[in-house]
Amino acid sequence: MSDFLDYVEIQILSGNGGNGLASFRREKFIPFGGPDGGNGGNGGDIVFIGSNNLNSLRDFRNKRVFKAQNGTNGGSNKRNGKNGSNKVIRVPLGTEILELNTNKKIADIVTEDLEVVLLEGGKGGLGNTFFKSSTNRAPTKYKDGKKGKKLRLALNLKTISDVSLIGYPNVGKSSIIRKITNSKASVGNYQFTTITPNIGVLETKNKDFLIADIPGLIKGSHSGKGLGHQFLKHIERSNCLIEVLDTSCLNIEELQEQHNTLLFELKEYNIKIISRIKLVVLNKVDVCKFRDDLSKFKPLKNCITILASSLDGFGMEDLKREIESI
Repeated sequence: MSDFLDYVEIQILSGNGGNGLASFRREKFIPFGGPDGGNGGNGGDIVFIGSNNLNSLRDFRNKRVFKAQNGTNGGSNKRNGKNGSNKVIRVPLGTEILELNTNKKIADIVTEDLEVVLLEGGKGGLGNTFFKSSTNRAPTKYKDGKKGKKLRLALNLKTISDVSLIGYPNVGKSSIIRKITNSKASVGNYQFTTITPNIGVLETKNKDFLIADIPGLIKGSHSGKGLGHQFLKHIERSNCLIEVLDTSCLNIEELQEQHNTLLFELKEYNIKIISRIKLVVLNKVDVCKFRDDLSKFKPLKNCITILASSLDGFGMEDLKREIESI
């Protein structure tokens, strides 16, 4: 089983407020003391925090219910109850939080260490001391604490990256990201070698780029075929897309068909994504049988085409320079 998990359903419950107390001071020689009932403590909140140290929702695989602590009841001698502890839930940056029943987006966790209070705990009740007045010196009135709230949520992780590599399975995306970043993406000659988005860092003089190797798309991905939407959603946050095509195919027509099919899948999923394709990498030129015909390839308008071989590193420096100039 892969450790990567990008969707999970959970339940959250904030803490109940503690009850206030109706109590009167009773001491030797003071038989009729005044009210001394304390207030209840507030229930704990449910708090989400984004963490750069997490890249998956796998911590939720075996735990799906999260509850904050209840506030304690008020005591005599004007002792207030303790507030319940908040339940802090850490999630990867890029996690959308949706209300499960309505699919409404409640929060989008994209900032490191920013606290988002999703459910507030119940307020503590009031003790009878609170109700003492000049006209009512011995109140018996008190209030119970408010109940906490509960909510069923869907957590949906969409990988955050500056650049995403997209293309069919086995076109060499993982090999490219290994060459240009510090990623240790798995490489192999079979479909869906990459079953999770790999993230690497391209270090340049002026900026570090987060680069994602998005698992391979196939014909019908936009409608969920293969691993469909599980993969496509991870490119939504990328500022730049790099299309990777495999030139070890039979001829230039087949290469063009790769390109056309890929564009169709992206358009059917979200047409706005197309405008983010800035570079096209024609990979595996070391084994290309129609290299003289590569000039006939027709990329998107204003896209830069790079000839490359991730096997021997050819074109990788050109690719780095183009990414840096984006």
